[in-house]
Amino acid sequence: MNTGIRSVSRIAVAVCVLAPLDALAQATPASGWPQHSMDRPRPPVVDPGPAPLSGRAPSDAIVLFDGRHLSEWIAADSSAAKWKVKAGYMEVVPKAGGIVSRRAFGDMQLHVEWATPAPPHGEGQERGNSGVFLMGRYEIQVLDSYKNDTYPDGQAAATFGQVPPFVNASRPPGQWQSYDIVFRRPRFNADGSLARPGRVTVLHNGVLVQDNTELMGPTTYMRRTPYAAHPDKLPLALQDHEMRVRFRNIWVRELAETRD
Repeated sequence: MNTGIRSVSRIAVAVCVLAPLDALAQATPASGWPQHSMDRPRPPVVDPGPAPLSGRAPSDAIVLFDGRHLSEWIAADSSAAKWKVKAGYMEVVPKAGGIVSRRAFGDMQLHVEWATPAPPHGEGQERGNSGVFLMGRYEIQVLDSYKNDTYPDGQAAATFGQVPPFVNASRPPGQWQSYDIVFRRPRFNADGSLARPGRVTVLHNGVLVQDNTELMGPTTYMRRTPYAAHPDKLPLALQDHEMRVRFRNIWVRELAETRD
């Protein structure tokens, strides 16, 4: 790994793998609902149809995991990634720490498939919890949300702590699920102020659940964190929440920068 990749990775790791747990003040998003409110209306449940088959990535994609090795990933402390690879997937090793992509990305299309443990254990946030962190700081929640109640802005396919998905398109635990994510990074002015928030569109198991959703800032556990200027490209991260979540078939298509 070259020093540029290492330095960028460290920037992302500082904010990505586990959100702050010591902040007690809840934020009030633009929706009017306090962060993690259990009174917030639940997204309707929909059946997404049969589970997908892991397929070949598009010809212009950068393959980050093809089921064979973790050469495109490092641990959060920049050492070798310690997650298990077997039978075409990688699996979180609890307490081994999250993993970070060696490459950095800005605007992109991301595909990732994941499965939560079966049989399930725990409830709420303690059931099949992980996360996909765009630029190491903007989280799309991974959770076993099949017949498992939690706060809506923390269920599967939520922008964590911010916006719930339109619907709950979760499959049962143990079944493979997919995220297809179109991400437009935030833009910053020369003085470091925010010019345009980041935006994300998410399909969960082929069902549209986030449509050009505006990100309120980095996703955190118990407080609203404002945007802070950062590089145009940063690594992806996958979270170790001490649950044996599996991932496979991860690829990225870098998108041209937009002018507006």
